[in-house]
Amino acid sequence: MKRGLVTGALLAAAMGMAGAAQAFDLRFGHGGTEDTAYQLGAEKFQELVSENSNGEIGVQILGNSVLGHETEMFEQQMAGALDMSIINPGLITDFSPTANVFSIPFMYRDVDHWRAVLDGPVGREIADKIEDETDVKVLAFFGGGKRQIVSTRPLESLEDLEGMKLRTNPTKPLITAWSALGAEPTVMAWKEIYTGLQLGAIDGLLNEAEWIHRMRFHEVAPHIGLSQHDITVRLLTMSQMTWDRLDADAQQAVMEAAQDAATYARGVQLEQDAEALDQLVEEGATLHELDRERMQEIVKAPLAKVIEDMGLTELHQQIINAG
Repeated sequence: MKRGLVTGALLAAAMGMAGAAQAFDLRFGHGGTEDTAYQLGAEKFQELVSENSNGEIGVQILGNSVLGHETEMFEQQMAGALDMSIINPGLITDFSPTANVFSIPFMYRDVDHWRAVLDGPVGREIADKIEDETDVKVLAFFGGGKRQIVSTRPLESLEDLEGMKLRTNPTKPLITAWSALGAEPTVMAWKEIYTGLQLGAIDGLLNEAEWIHRMRFHEVAPHIGLSQHDITVRLLTMSQMTWDRLDADAQQAVMEAAQDAATYARGVQLEQDAEALDQLVEEGATLHELDRERMQEIVKAPLAKVIEDMGLTELHQQIINAG
């Protein structure tokens, strides 16, 4: 009995010391490795939120998918079991119809337009809609990888897309757009892509330079068509239950840190993307310039119908007009 009391007292003292050192500790999960913009952005958030809160808010970063796939981490946030994570919006469309807007290709004119969308009123409107649909708060936007076409064959002109078995994510906007451009959208598991390219089961895929390089896709598909049909967007999210437990000052500290960390992480991602493209060329990949304006014109009408069916016409137009 006496030993139990002592142990309890020591535990209470330890908990009291921990509480005095840090009033609130956030668990932040993500799927990136240590050298990714995910991890570097999370570390920047950790640093900034501690500064903003005078050390009252701490952050435990759990990267490399140790808490599960991004969809699983999002579900954990919905249930209040995880405080924060970085999420690909394409993975949560079952929970948020609004998140489908980020799967529409050819939306951004350039990086400045992309930034204007994410940092402006339309970005906030999208964030608010996703929050309403999921009970997960969108604090800010990460991202910055420019998506290109990776091909086993040269892409000298848009006619070379004709009949190409192109691995895409199975979303209606992507399937519609690439079908209109003459390709044959094909579903294939991520882990099977390299072998699929080797065996000719697919002729190409859509990906960012960083991941083309990481996965060594250029070894078997050395032609890269510079379509820049998308610039990636990732959601920096927080469980609504966690947000509601924070007082007004803590909420402000978190929101400011999130937005500053997102700006930093997007800059890192853009730099890594450009460096990876240079590395691909150094390692033997061939870059092919493509007529983006003509591509946009070809997909415009087919995409409009899909966007209307998804109830995203107004939001899509706001994105097009931003900046």
